[in-house]
Amino acid sequence: MNVIDVILAKRDGRELTDPQIDWVIRAYTAGVVADEQMSALAMAILLNGMNRREINRWTDAMIGTGIRMDFSALDRPTADKHSTGGVGDKITLPLAPLVAACGAAVPQLSGRGLGHTGGTLDKLESIPGWRATLSTEEMLAVLREVGAVICAAGDGLAPADKKLYALRDVTGTVESIPLIASSIMSKKIAEGTRALVLDVKVGSGAFMKTREQARLLAETMVALGTDHGVNTVALLTDMEVPLGLTAGNALEVRESLEVLAGGGPADVVELTLALAREMLAAAGIDGVDPAEKLADGSAMDVWKRMIRAQGGDPEAGLAVAKEQHVLLAPASGTLTRLDALAVGVAAWRLGAGRARKEDPVQAGAGIELHAKPGDAVTAGTPLLTLHTDTPDRFEAALDDLTCSYTIADDAETGYSPRPLILERVSA
Repeated sequence: MNVIDVILAKRDGRELTDPQIDWVIRAYTAGVVADEQMSALAMAILLNGMNRREINRWTDAMIGTGIRMDFSALDRPTADKHSTGGVGDKITLPLAPLVAACGAAVPQLSGRGLGHTGGTLDKLESIPGWRATLSTEEMLAVLREVGAVICAAGDGLAPADKKLYALRDVTGTVESIPLIASSIMSKKIAEGTRALVLDVKVGSGAFMKTREQARLLAETMVALGTDHGVNTVALLTDMEVPLGLTAGNALEVRESLEVLAGGGPADVVELTLALAREMLAAAGIDGVDPAEKLADGSAMDVWKRMIRAQGGDPEAGLAVAKEQHVLLAPASGTLTRLDALAVGVAAWRLGAGRARKEDPVQAGAGIELHAKPGDAVTAGTPLLTLHTDTPDRFEAALDDLTCSYTIADDAETGYSPRPLILERVSA
């Protein structure tokens, strides 16, 4: 097999054969195909696309470079969730213990934040003692004992994806929907869950800026899951505005605890319950209302057991940033716009996120929102509070926020709320 022939085939708009796909993934993982050659192929795929058969085979080939997990020994059905990422998206934290409290096993393999989107593992690592890295045996033990685990994906799951993901990040090919879909789904299928719910974010703070892009990605991933025997559905959800009232690691853990205690912001509760119901339905669990499990404390009990099982102290105090800066509303009226991307970038500049995978993050850094679009605000009252351990970061973060919001005179607003859940995609 010749890598040049594979590149030329896709460059010229032809379908790749199954043997070509199998070989090029194996050869790239083994170092036989060079980075510059795979970069050329990734760009050809970005420009000319792949059909359903090609995407399926590409995903199969990536799965085949590593291990496949098996949860068949568990005494309850498995269900998982994946979000494409956004600002203030802490949903995994209350969702995993909630779904476990309803009778499913939730093997939630999560990642770290990069750029303006937060990472679930970064949030949880703000809890003293909690550890993200578990062996397969430890992961299974937590699932048996607790019903939910949130941990880092091991290097053995689709190692081809780890290498290709890093390459796409530096070659302008991140936006390829076949490559995004196969990247996400290769790990989720290899993970071994039998039911998967996808939260595909749409808008300013999301990777997919338009509903059309998001729908295409959702349809591609749902098809991949279905073709591999995983009961898969997707929700398209709004990310024009940050989710909840916080963006930042310890800040988002606190907000998640409010949800588990039966309170919390309405949008976080709404999306947590919607995804929980989808996960339970996909896993074949009927007759359980997740809202009741929030109200009666069952989900909080699972949370505490899950945190303890991974070495954390659920009763310990969470990090608080050393410095705060309050951004005051410059006028009275109705807040009609609060740009998710600007808030996410500002939180990143404050230390809540990282520019490179090896960068550290500040547990206490981030942004609190004192109002959401549709709320009345009064001049001189707090609009946003910025948190960081390093006050020299405030200036850059405030620059990002300068044009991030609009306050309109009440008589001129014409404001209408955006729905949080935009669309459902199924096979």
